[in-house]
Amino acid sequence: MELIFEKSRPGRRAGRPPRPALAVPEVPDELRRTRPPRLPEVPENEIVRHFTALADRNFGIDTGFYPLGSCTMKHNPRVNERAAMIPGFRDLHPLQEDEAAQGALELTWALERMLAEIAGLPAVTTQPAAGSQGELTGLMLMRAYFADRGEGETRDTIITADTAHGTNPASVTMAGYRLEKVATTDRGNLDLDDLRAKVSERTAGLMLTNPSTLGLFDEGIEQVAEIFHSRGALLYYDGANLNAVVGISRPGDMGFDIVHYNLHKTFSQPHGGGGPGAGPVAARDFLEPFLPSPAVVREGEAFRLDHDRPKSIGRVRGYAGPFGVFVRSYAFMRAYGPALREMSEMAVLNANYVLAGLRDAYELPYDRHCMHEFVLSARRLKREHGVTALDVAKRLMDSGIHPPTIYFPLVVPEALMIEPTETETKERLDGFVAAMLEIAREAAADPAILHGAPHTRPVRRLDEVRAAKEPVVRYDPDRVDVAVSPAS
Repeated sequence: MELIFEKSRPGRRAGRPPRPALAVPEVPDELRRTRPPRLPEVPENEIVRHFTALADRNFGIDTGFYPLGSCTMKHNPRVNERAAMIPGFRDLHPLQEDEAAQGALELTWALERMLAEIAGLPAVTTQPAAGSQGELTGLMLMRAYFADRGEGETRDTIITADTAHGTNPASVTMAGYRLEKVATTDRGNLDLDDLRAKVSERTAGLMLTNPSTLGLFDEGIEQVAEIFHSRGALLYYDGANLNAVVGISRPGDMGFDIVHYNLHKTFSQPHGGGGPGAGPVAARDFLEPFLPSPAVVREGEAFRLDHDRPKSIGRVRGYAGPFGVFVRSYAFMRAYGPALREMSEMAVLNANYVLAGLRDAYELPYDRHCMHEFVLSARRLKREHGVTALDVAKRLMDSGIHPPTIYFPLVVPEALMIEPTETETKERLDGFVAAMLEIAREAAADPAILHGAPHTRPVRRLDEVRAAKEPVVRYDPDRVDVAVSPAS
């Protein structure tokens, strides 16, 4: 496919804007261009065709099956988009006075109450813009809490599982804490003996995803909570995998003190490619004074933003949060109502159904019923046929299926992390299982097919090492011989 610069021919135009008889403002010399920008010169129909062709090459949840483990890439009902486009929501200015933003404030307040019930924790802030920022916010709450108790200098360590998302250790470092990891047992649970040996008076808290990135619910979570609370430390719940337990179990009841949600994953919001997202945080009542400000409060039948929060950690982002995401998630939860539990039950059922179809063809590191996702290993295929998890992922693309997460979590060699979500039909799941079984057969019969995959995609197998070391992220006309003239 040609780049739009390669289609360019000097003098071609898509159209000319009117030129009103107005004075042209002077541009300061230090900001003035020394030469016109090099822009492609193409007619309008070629512009439309170019970007339509690019769109056709994109893959998304609206295109096909997207079992990207831990990312919860599920269908987003279109009615939620209609709700977010209601003019009073869509066009509201972020600095609008409270009196003229009552609908938006009421929706945010109601959403917080729903999230509090789902987590089993009373206080919620919707301000964080993503799960990663929710993590950082939760750790800042810990730091503020211990500083208020006079333990700020003593509590300097956060413990994470060796299966943790990569954002966990990154957030720990950004928050100024020291990181310590705890091992996972052969059952996929936290190693309680290892944990007891590492928790001390210097421990500020634990960051844990439950179910974990292995897709397994930790069977010793109550003991884990007791180990930390007995030492005065706190528990932080990474809500990346909340889609498995909504309405079934609550992090607050498990013993967690702080929870972040990924609204864009669990409660409907088109995401990927950098956003948008939302990462609200819930906390126990003793942490409520430290939540970001301003807070949405209700006074009688009116709502307002409360800025008078002397112990607050302050803002963690501009304005009150990603409001469009709030509208979509609110509409999603209102549509489900108490049936949100069925959402999670179907996610777990679908994952176990797919796992049952694949467990004999691929290695299963943890032989247990899974939650909303599961991890297989291509280690046996690599050992017997030289076929890696990367080969499996690339070959899936020839079946019109987005690859699952690969090589994560790191504790599983040649990992394939698969999450089908609750919105996929049985026929779609059967098609995925059939494709994976066919790949296993090809690995034994003709592994070269897999080594060269994908064969039917617009872009074939890349040199990923070179792509990482020498990324080409912009068009450089000085390095390519194309017909482009300076714009006039």
